[in-house]
Amino acid sequence: MKILLTGATGYIGKRLLIQLLKEGHHVICAVRDQHRFNTSKYKDAKGTLEVVECDFSEKSGLSVIPRELDLAYYLIHSMSEGGDFSATEKKSAQNFREAIEKTTAEQVVYLTGIVNEEKLSTHLNSRKAVEAALQSDRYALTALRAGIIVGSGSASFEIIRDLAEKLPVMIAPIWIKTRCQPIAIRNVIEFLTGVKLQSFTYNRHFDIAGKEILTYKEMILQYARARGLKRRIITIPFFSPRLSSYWLYFITSTSYTLAKNLVDSMKVDVVAQPNSLCQQLSIQLISYTDAIRLAFDKIEQNDVLSSWHDSFPDHFHKKNVWQYLEVPEKGCFKDRKQRTVTNEKETLNRIFGIGGSKGWYSSSILWRLRGLLDKLFGGVGLSRGRRDIRFLEPGDSVDFWRVLYANRDEKRLLLFAEMKMPGEAWLEFTIRNNVLYQTATFRPSGLAGRLYWYAVYPFHFFIFNSMIRQLTGEEK
Repeated sequence: MKILLTGATGYIGKRLLIQLLKEGHHVICAVRDQHRFNTSKYKDAKGTLEVVECDFSEKSGLSVIPRELDLAYYLIHSMSEGGDFSATEKKSAQNFREAIEKTTAEQVVYLTGIVNEEKLSTHLNSRKAVEAALQSDRYALTALRAGIIVGSGSASFEIIRDLAEKLPVMIAPIWIKTRCQPIAIRNVIEFLTGVKLQSFTYNRHFDIAGKEILTYKEMILQYARARGLKRRIITIPFFSPRLSSYWLYFITSTSYTLAKNLVDSMKVDVVAQPNSLCQQLSIQLISYTDAIRLAFDKIEQNDVLSSWHDSFPDHFHKKNVWQYLEVPEKGCFKDRKQRTVTNEKETLNRIFGIGGSKGWYSSSILWRLRGLLDKLFGGVGLSRGRRDIRFLEPGDSVDFWRVLYANRDEKRLLLFAEMKMPGEAWLEFTIRNNVLYQTATFRPSGLAGRLYWYAVYPFHFFIFNSMIRQLTGEEK
């Protein structure tokens, strides 16, 4: 079966791709950046993989989509963006529909949100509008409507995890009593694959959800019990939406834009309408508690297949960050360090294990302070961590850095800063002839950028000297 998969670098798309290849299909992944799509990990799959580069917000580049298709998955969303994401989502959906109408695709499968309430959030209204924009008389549309998705690396799971792990006593907004019907990521993938070319699903929508209807409060407390934590939640009625957004932003690893959209959505009940799809597809629904257990099984085995943090925000694509693969030399400040490597394998392990739970091998207090300052100025901070403690690939997030290049054979790792600063910054590690070269590069933006560099330069002496000594094993 020939399948077009959009959103293949996103949280759902990465997992769906693995399953489709296991089933032996030929999957064409439509991605905006081929640089961050590592095809080598799928070389031994039963199915075959093809990659095309296009942006559905721009009609001009959609001619690369193959004409011969059996079905297509639409997994594109823009909730984490600022501005009018609704207009962006609708435009992308219309362009996708027009492109697929020129193919032989029989079915389009769209994963969306549950929209059963009369008054919907901006996000859910946008999801509903996208579903309408995807309707066509040239192919059959199957819309699967899900609420909270629970799995290792999912935005919902990580936010609940942050709240429950960090706060023994929680002062929470009234929306924490809103009802929802969470579903395990494993079940979501089963529904997405199960409806393929099933004619009884054509031109229909189905709510997909787990067994229980829970409030957000109950979800947090059940998570705490599953983790052996004692937690207390006190709700108060005078949390404004803006205050709620800041509360979620500073406590969890979400961005402020996403926090604002989530708060807007969390005021709306997300409860599924009953249907028989799970029986027709022979899917055994997983309970919320079991979904938490399965998520932690993956985390403890360091086997998190995808993380919502690794999805690129739209401004990052528009910035064309891949042009920065070549670190500039002119007009930049640089901090260069080098040390002889005594054990190359151990040093490489330290380099490719940097960030997340292992930290930055130097001045942890200063790194935490920089992360806090980044949060205060609307940045991502240090709370994103990393998806895998052993491996890195282009596109991965590492705290407030983004991986641009990672190749153990070439002994090179290149990171690009996503923290708030008046300029652009790179951090590069390369081993040549048993010497580790560590280079921090900063390209300032105007006078503010130059003042920023001179203000932080004294701290660099301690941070980067200690870092390279620990990476090479001089300090342990």
